[in-house]
Amino acid sequence: MSGAVWNLLSFIVALGVLITVHEFGHFWVARKNGVLVKRFSIGFGKALVRWRDKQGTEFVIAAIPLGGYVRMLDERVDPVLPQFKDLAFNHKTVWQRMAIIAAGPAANFIFAIFALWLMYMLGVQTMRPLVADVAPASIAATAGVSPNQQIIGVNQHKASDASSVNLLLVEQIGRDSITLKLQDMATQQVREVRLNTRDWQFDPEQQTVFDSLGLVLARPQLLTEIAAVAPDSAAAQAGLKANDKIKAIDGSAITDWQQLQQMITNSPERELQLDIVRDGQPVRLNVTPKRVVAEDGFSQGVLGITPKVSDWPEGVLYTQHYGAIDAIVAGAAHTWQLTRLSFAMIGKLLTGDVSVKHLSGPIAIAQGAGTTASIGLVAFLSFLALISVNLAVINLLPLPVLDGGHLMYMLLELIRGKPVSEKTQEIGFRFGALVLLMLMGIALLNDISRL
Repeated sequence: MSGAVWNLLSFIVALGVLITVHEFGHFWVARKNGVLVKRFSIGFGKALVRWRDKQGTEFVIAAIPLGGYVRMLDERVDPVLPQFKDLAFNHKTVWQRMAIIAAGPAANFIFAIFALWLMYMLGVQTMRPLVADVAPASIAATAGVSPNQQIIGVNQHKASDASSVNLLLVEQIGRDSITLKLQDMATQQVREVRLNTRDWQFDPEQQTVFDSLGLVLARPQLLTEIAAVAPDSAAAQAGLKANDKIKAIDGSAITDWQQLQQMITNSPERELQLDIVRDGQPVRLNVTPKRVVAEDGFSQGVLGITPKVSDWPEGVLYTQHYGAIDAIVAGAAHTWQLTRLSFAMIGKLLTGDVSVKHLSGPIAIAQGAGTTASIGLVAFLSFLALISVNLAVINLLPLPVLDGGHLMYMLLELIRGKPVSEKTQEIGFRFGALVLLMLMGIALLNDISRL
């Protein structure tokens, strides 16, 4: 199965599950409040499968799996006989209608907790946020962060793994400073350092949040030993082989892969002298990296070799595996962190601390679904939880076409003592649709530019 097809199928499964959960929230609370649900549809367009239950609700699975809806009896849309008015949505109290609308996002939050609960029950392998090195003159170095220290907190929030530290650091974008709580692995002493992030520059498409601060976490390292040589590459033509260890280039000693890569990149079509070790014996070869034009228009050298990777440092990898009760607590805490981060990112988009060029659309979501599904169930559950929280948060935005917009109108109705006029609501719906379409267009263009 091709990667594109796998991504598409994974995307459909993920979206189908999350939309079903969201719409079921509306459906279940509507029925509990005595509203007649006329249709429960997963997808739009032509109905592929349909059936009715004893209460007259039509359930539909439609051809276009990009959304869904619950259609309730509503006097503003359908002619309603007097004896059925009590079953109409618009005849319910404001609090009942608000509960029905809020039930969709609430269902997504609950599902995220469930998915993460199951993930923690199965056990998820993760890594400790142990600092292995600090880049010279970086934000972290200036603050006094040193190697062999584990990050155990960010701005008073506890953190036990690298993933949670990553989310907490991203949440701090736009702040003038970040407080890190560190534990020395040798002495077990705990101290705090303050990072000056007033001039912090972070581009998530080019680097990790750790790299941007100058933090190098303990993880497998790329070695200067060759794992594979691409056929017909400059390396193959020069006679390089798998298991060769590159020791020097033009007489300069090579100590790590990044140094080797930089020298190759900066030498397109320039002959280099390589000192290598092959089967324990020193060998000298001449190689000329091929010239390749990168996306930014600059030329760079390419050799055509893949490095070997070292083993994980001892004690860095561990498995988070909890019992039923502890898994619920961990799942709820993780969901709250994702929710807080999602709202924070929306705020940073509005203030300009985060650029709209980082918005992701359906293509990026499909790629994420395919990648995590390929890794396994645990990774896919984590992905589902993330997207479920994002779906809930987006739906709570006060745009009239979203659940948050409906809740906004109902809140105004509570304050004013009467509904917002149909004309005002219609203007709001058009404005909300325009804003939403604009954001979706930007996200889609960003996706395409990353392909």
